[in-house]
Amino acid sequence: MLRPATPDDADDVRRIYEPFVRDTAVSFETTPPTGAEMRERIASTLESRPWLVYERGGRVFGYAYAGSHRKRDAYQWSVDSSVYVADEVHRHGVARGLYTALFGILEAQGYVNVYAGTTLPNPASVGFHRAMGFDPVGIYENAGFKRGEWHDVQWFARALCPHPEDPDPPASLADVRDTSPFEEALAAGESKIDR
Repeated sequence: MLRPATPDDADDVRRIYEPFVRDTAVSFETTPPTGAEMRERIASTLESRPWLVYERGGRVFGYAYAGSHRKRDAYQWSVDSSVYVADEVHRHGVARGLYTALFGILEAQGYVNVYAGTTLPNPASVGFHRAMGFDPVGIYENAGFKRGEWHDVQWFARALCPHPEDPDPPASLADVRDTSPFEEALAAGESKIDR
């Protein structure tokens, strides 16, 4: 099932994320976060934006969240997205389901743009983001040094809805949490996951 994360999911989330930090250049972090650090990340994100998990049999196998794109006020309708899934559920629609639900909730909040960065080379992530409706918008060449080499980062953009002429500020996550669009977004995401 897809559901909002809680800080109590920190250890499962850390377990999923740790190999990406330790063994790859997918994440530019070089030291895996502790459980306490992950707990704080989840809690601080949930103050304003969604963090979702995919749980099966009482264990979390994937997660997705939206973070701030930039600090200045004119960026308030834009977010950055991330999704990670455990090896056991790759190619079962979990990432697609998480992103589908995440984007539905973000749209209900009034966000308009979502961006994602992918360390290159990563054909699976590039293909996934293209399949999720993202368009490539540029490459930061030699943006990070990890595992003995420099890596490029490709950026993608996706509009969640048409750009309004005079947008209201995005609603808080608390304001949409108990609404039908929130529940519909979770249901739409669950429908993408293989059973």
